Amino acid sequence: MIRFLLVLAILAGTAGAVVAYGDPDQIARASHKVSHIFRAQTATPAPAVQIPRGQGGEFALKAKINGVAAPMVIDTGATSVVLTWETAKAIGLPLEMLEYDVDLETAGGHTKAARLTLDRLSVGHLVEKSVPALVVQRGQMKTNLLGMSFLDRLESWGVRADKLMLTGYPELQSSHRRSRTAID
Repeated sequence: MIRFLLVLAILAGTAGAVVAYGDPDQIARASHKVSHIFRAQTATPAPAVQIPRGQGGEFALKAKINGVAAPMVIDTGATSVVLTWETAKAIGLPLEMLEYDVDLETAGGHTKAARLTLDRLSVGHLVEKSVPALVVQRGQMKTNLLGMSFLDRLESWGVRADKLMLTGYPELQSSHRRSRTAID
């Protein structure tokens, strides 16, 4: 994205210089280059997910962690995604290799957690890879938390009219790739 904006700025500067000198051929060439870039690369719409507020005031959802469905609750006070031991086992994470050396304060009190990285975490069309997460010891939590290690990767998130809107970043795609279907 930054490279695209840099190229666009350079072309705009070149076009501005050409216009200043008034050479119609240069103006036509610059115009053609700019329009070619816009035709070749287009942004797909930003993926977005709306989550209705639950009766208890929470925003609960079904996420997919490494392809396995898992219930989660949005927690902006959690610095990380936090999984229960039971969910981590269901996903097939290597629990026997984890080291529970992270001090963690939960609604239920103090506990220990283990660090790991989730290969893939998706909420609707929002997909993030290599997401830092924590796993708590068995029986220490009842709910998985979708914390800031996921939310910070989004373009925006916010609450409107009892709905939480999560918005990802649009992706630039070349026009010759737009017709292909991605397989996950």
